[in-house]
Amino acid sequence: MKKVIVTLMVAMVTLMFTGGAFSGVTSLRGDKELTAGADENPMRKQVITQGAVERSYKIQPPMIPHNIDKDTINLKTNTCMTCHSEKTYVQKKAPKAGDSHYVSRDGKVLETISTRRYFCNQCHAPQLNAEPIVNNQFEGAK
Repeated sequence: MKKVIVTLMVAMVTLMFTGGAFSGVTSLRGDKELTAGADENPMRKQVITQGAVERSYKIQPPMIPHNIDKDTINLKTNTCMTCHSEKTYVQKKAPKAGDSHYVSRDGKVLETISTRRYFCNQCHAPQLNAEPIVNNQFEGAK
């Protein structure tokens, strides 16, 4: 027990004296506070497009080309499926959720969307008109 306490004290003293060693590390936010802009709603900058948004690489999940402010995805409700389910997509003139979304982990084809694919915005993101945090020269696949 005494060894553990001594080890912890040595570690704390070491951290106290080396804390300044990391002063050269900076955030991508620059000098802005962590909470700066937290009140801003990024959805206000959402780009609404007609049809699909061009993908940057072959297997990229499609971007969401419409407003999702009023959509709800929680354990009991997924309003995305009111338009994108296998039963409603033709009537709503919307793309159907991919066949892979109806397959279980074991490869069994399901009648309803798989729980692994239920939270749509885990992979699919709304298209935003936002400036990149860091400039880059990324070019998507042709």
